[in-house]
Amino acid sequence: MIYTTRWCPFCIRAKALLDQKGIEYQEIPVDGDPATRQQMAERAGQTSVPQIWIGEQHIGGCDQLYGLERSGGLDPLLA
Repeated sequence: MIYTTRWCPFCIRAKALLDQKGIEYQEIPVDGDPATRQQMAERAGQTSVPQIWIGEQHIGGCDQLYGLERSGGLDPLLA
C-alpha cells in the first residue's frame, strides 16, 4: 500500500521501483483529501508522502524503500 500525491517526485520514484519489480500495490492518493491525509498521518506518524506499507510493516518513504532495495532487504519482504 502506498499513499501518494499526483505530482510528488518521490512517489513517482517509489512506484517506479515497485512497477519494475512487478509488484501490485494499492495506491491511495491524498491530494485534496484532508481526511485521508490525516488517516495516513495517524497511521504512519508522518505527514510526508509517499508512505509505504508492505503487508502490515510500515516501510516509510521513498528513501527507505530504496535503502531496502540496496541492502537486499526488499525482495524478502515482497516474497
